[in-house]
Amino acid sequence: METGGHIGQKGRRDVDIERFKKEHVDLLAAMTSLRELVQQGVRERAEPIHRQLSAMNSAIKLHLAAEDRMLYPALMKASDPAIARTGQQFQEEMGGLASTYLAFAARWSLAGKIAADPQGFRDDANGVFKALHLRVQRENRELYPLAERL
Repeated sequence: METGGHIGQKGRRDVDIERFKKEHVDLLAAMTSLRELVQQGVRERAEPIHRQLSAMNSAIKLHLAAEDRMLYPALMKASDPAIARTGQQFQEEMGGLASTYLAFAARWSLAGKIAADPQGFRDDANGVFKALHLRVQRENRELYPLAERL
């Protein structure tokens, strides 16, 4: 492994694991901010909730694209079959969660939709963000240490 948490061969720096870790920290902080806004009242705080979701959507989409383009392929090319299988498994699992998240983002794409159905938004957000939180924890605990071994 190269220093700095990069996956690469022959001096190339293809995947910056430290960047992925930082993005996870930022995502968890954004989720905390969103939760605080929701606790202040969904209807009353629909505009700031919408702004927070919009910012998170951009960051999440970029993170997912980077994982798909760089992280998973690098893991799947590993000479260790267990690492390659794990990379494949995580990529397959993420597809379902990504679809769920994108559908959530589309459903709640306007502040007016959020304000019109506070409980529906709260229930939907709780389910989606719980799944994202669990996924982030799993990647931090299982996937990134494997990537750092390459």
